[in-house]
Amino acid sequence: MGTYTQLTYNQRYHIYTFIKAGFCQTEIAETIGVDKSTISRELKRNRGRRGYRPKQAHQFTIARRDKAKSRITDEDWELIEKLICMDWSPEQIRDYCREEQVLQISHEWIYQYIYRDKKSGGLLWKHLRCRKKRRKRYGSYEKRGQIPNRTSIDKRPQVVTERSRLGDWEADTIIGKGRKGAIVTLVDRKSRYLRMGLVSQRTKEAVKEKIISLLAGLPVHTITCDNGKEFTDHEDVAKSLRAKVYFAHPYASWERGTNENTNGLIRQYIPKDAKFCELTDTDITFVENRLNTRPRKCLSFNSPVVFLINHCCT
Repeated sequence: MGTYTQLTYNQRYHIYTFIKAGFCQTEIAETIGVDKSTISRELKRNRGRRGYRPKQAHQFTIARRDKAKSRITDEDWELIEKLICMDWSPEQIRDYCREEQVLQISHEWIYQYIYRDKKSGGLLWKHLRCRKKRRKRYGSYEKRGQIPNRTSIDKRPQVVTERSRLGDWEADTIIGKGRKGAIVTLVDRKSRYLRMGLVSQRTKEAVKEKIISLLAGLPVHTITCDNGKEFTDHEDVAKSLRAKVYFAHPYASWERGTNENTNGLIRQYIPKDAKFCELTDTDITFVENRLNTRPRKCLSFNSPVVFLINHCCT
């Protein structure tokens, strides 16, 4: 079944009964509806001197659970709450605590703490990520208009795919409610470092100027865009930043997966029904800083800003 859940006393009684009847671990797992690794773990951890007994096994589990609760102090939970309020995921908090040798705690414990807080009227759950299915876009590429002198992603150097250097960016725009206003997003493929900027209109001139200003002073080798007409002035961008601009295939968002994923993280703060005309540059900077200072598993739990600084200095 693949997912581990703690056994109930009733399930432990059935395990005991099936062992006595001569069932193998695989047969026991299939009968009570758990993964066979759960049965193997149960028999290793909760067997006493007289073999496996359901009541004793259940007591062993409760004792371990109580011990775990007691070793996590109120001060520890205060730190965890602080990190939750900074929008860190339970997995990120777990690994940060281990790396800094603060404490040993599982991400599942943190989730349970958040849900208990929610039941008591707390708001920690609002800092959890919301993952929604992306809607597939239909239609003909020709309807969007052709971009002159575009260079296909097929001609992009292999080094960009390998993520072996800083300065290979992916670009996109997030459209506001009623198609009023937009946010230009740029993500470095190696460091996951994000730059964001508001434009009142999603025109080629506004987007060009915003990209140039956002990437000024940063390493830039390539920029990979989608086929939106707002990127029509790509040649001016390339000339200004001394970079190469490439275009993904139509309706192939996975070719800019880093940018698409980052746009999803941004939606945690700026939902689809948000009115961009009500946003300020301060709002955008807040979101940008939140995501750039958040530890990432793909960066060995370094944050993008720390990763960028360390690699720019090497």
